[in-house]
Amino acid sequence: MKSHESKQTTDHDTIKKWVEARQGRPAMVEATDQGKDGGVLRIKFQDHTKETLEEISWDRFFRIFDENNLQFLYQENTREGNESRFFKFTKK
Repeated sequence: MKSHESKQTTDHDTIKKWVEARQGRPAMVEATDQGKDGGVLRIKFQDHTKETLEEISWDRFFRIFDENNLQFLYQENTREGNESRFFKFTKK
């Protein structure tokens, strides 16, 4: 597999290492929680300006991740060899 090809995982350590290597933090879209752990997950990067995101703990992030039966689709590097921030949450 080439380093620019997408990979997928459910491994918490792999996800956390990938995110933190890119100065990211676990987050969810504000106002999507509705009182239970069912918020829309995101990764908040230092230069993130699009959506209003609420940073959450890794414990809460992985509880939502597991309860929603998600996988983490990600890319290590771009085709050009630069570090990639491409990721997506998908259903298993």
